[in-house]
Amino acid sequence: MSALVNPGCVDRCTAMGQEPTHPGGRGRAYARRVSVDEPILHVDMDAFYASVEVRKDPSLAGRPVLVGGMGGRGVVASASYEARTFGVRSAMPMAKALRLCPQAAILPPDFDMYQQVSADLREIFLSVTPLVEPLALDEAFLDISGSVRLFGPPEAIGALLRRRVREELGLPCSVGVAPNKFLAKLCSGKAKPDGLLHLRRAEVDGFLAPLPVRDLWGVGEQTAAKLDRYAIRTVADVRATSAQTLIRLVGPASARQIGSLAIGRDERAVVPHEAAKGMSAEETFEHDVDDLDLLRRELLRLAEKVARRLRKGKVAGRTVTLKLRYANFETVTRSRTLLAPVADATELHREAVALFDALRLERVRVRLIGVGMTNLVPDSASRQLSLTTDDRWSRLERAADVARDRFGGAAVTRGALLDGAAPTSGDEAARREDWRPVED
Repeated sequence: MSALVNPGCVDRCTAMGQEPTHPGGRGRAYARRVSVDEPILHVDMDAFYASVEVRKDPSLAGRPVLVGGMGGRGVVASASYEARTFGVRSAMPMAKALRLCPQAAILPPDFDMYQQVSADLREIFLSVTPLVEPLALDEAFLDISGSVRLFGPPEAIGALLRRRVREELGLPCSVGVAPNKFLAKLCSGKAKPDGLLHLRRAEVDGFLAPLPVRDLWGVGEQTAAKLDRYAIRTVADVRATSAQTLIRLVGPASARQIGSLAIGRDERAVVPHEAAKGMSAEETFEHDVDDLDLLRRELLRLAEKVARRLRKGKVAGRTVTLKLRYANFETVTRSRTLLAPVADATELHREAVALFDALRLERVRVRLIGVGMTNLVPDSASRQLSLTTDDRWSRLERAADVARDRFGGAAVTRGALLDGAAPTSGDEAARREDWRPVED
């Protein structure tokens, strides 16, 4: 049988004594990879945003907690397991969630805090193996085939990680241990909440056979319904179906993927963290907006968010993208590639407003607005290219970052965002922007 380890699982790794270090320092594990039957771990935090909020405010422990937008169009970003017993789920409209669980505590998301916790989490992962592939802030794949000589067998490494996350971060997580990425992620989901599931290679066939087809990656609601019409409802049913029939039902690419996963085959390697391809921010309004000045001011606020994330990531971007979704749900995007990469909100806002003004909107009701930056490069390239240009705004924004880091995100803001004066467009908006301290 597969091994389901409870939160009190004893960590066998500590018997190995002093923790080894990575040759490059920082106390990271490093060893030659060896053959391991189940070398892949998937670590998934449990109700991540909600758990971080409970850690911040222990009085919320044991209560249903919802993190997300609180407006009429807000959605649930994270629900504690206490809230889930009432039927609340992530991505559910907040209004519906409150009908199901009116006693829930509702909190707005604090992404800066979640990103910091995620960075701390990644340091724990990297202390065990350099082969870490993040999927999101709250989950990652680890290849521990080079770590077993240092920390013990895969199941013990999974237990070690769970213990350290609990002790060092005060948060619960679930771990799947399996021969490949698909199976490891499947196991972490079955282990929730706060558990560890170890699927041994010899048990894969028996473990998969009774599972519903929806447990296979790539099988969504529509594909499952199509398979159901032909009595293909479990993984065993998929195995019993000819390749020709699957191709006829779902197409050749999906048929190959479903067929491979049904026998537990997934050849994808764990790919260590790569730099983000882009960064963006968007806002869904509680009520549709047709005030152009208000929309331009929202672009400034979003440009601030994106620019700060760029600077935190030590990158700059060359392609600015504007995204609008109208009241009829039609979505429009416009992009412009700059001659030189930028990472400051002033320039990003100027370009986004230029794209916005080019649409020549007249009393068009907007449901969502967003700003993004792609074609990212190291920020050193941005600084080198800007040596001959006026970089006063860039230097001012970096100084504001220092103040925010020291005194909080609201320590410094732009006057245009503080007093209700909406910037108009392009260069005029940039000239009117100023910085003011915000009183506590």
